[in-house]
Amino acid sequence: MSITFDVVRTFNAPHQTTYNSLIDLDAAYHWMHGLVRMERLDDGPIKVGSEWKETRKMFGKEASEHFKVMELQEPEKIVLRCDGSKGSTGKGEYIFTYTVDSAGDQSQVTLHGEIKGLTGLSKLFGKLMAGSFKKACTKDLDALKQYLENYR
Repeated sequence: MSITFDVVRTFNAPHQTTYNSLIDLDAAYHWMHGLVRMERLDDGPIKVGSEWKETRKMFGKEASEHFKVMELQEPEKIVLRCDGSKGSTGKGEYIFTYTVDSAGDQSQVTLHGEIKGLTGLSKLFGKLMAGSFKKACTKDLDALKQYLENYR
């Protein structure tokens, strides 16, 4: 059984700009809270199969997670997979699907998060974890929105 959550935000930024910003790992330093480093595990532009290790400072400690691009449908869909077994969480599979819709000069981003593969106590407390993941994803989208609307 998977656990899901959704976050929706409207950006006062063009559709293509918003899409590009979601996959611009270099620009993430400007808006992503707690980002320590982003380590590409391949070269060239982001494409299906691209991988990176993202390290953030959380609760005073560094935590790293391994991401892979599963799907890109420019300019409207990005699907990322985080393999918890390769990162600080140690278990689970986390799928983040970003859908970007155009609304005139604005764009609307819908993030659908899915957490799978939890076992034991982590499965029992999964709903609480989903709340934490949703809160973190909301914070990231709000920070990206602020960056695009005020600083870019």
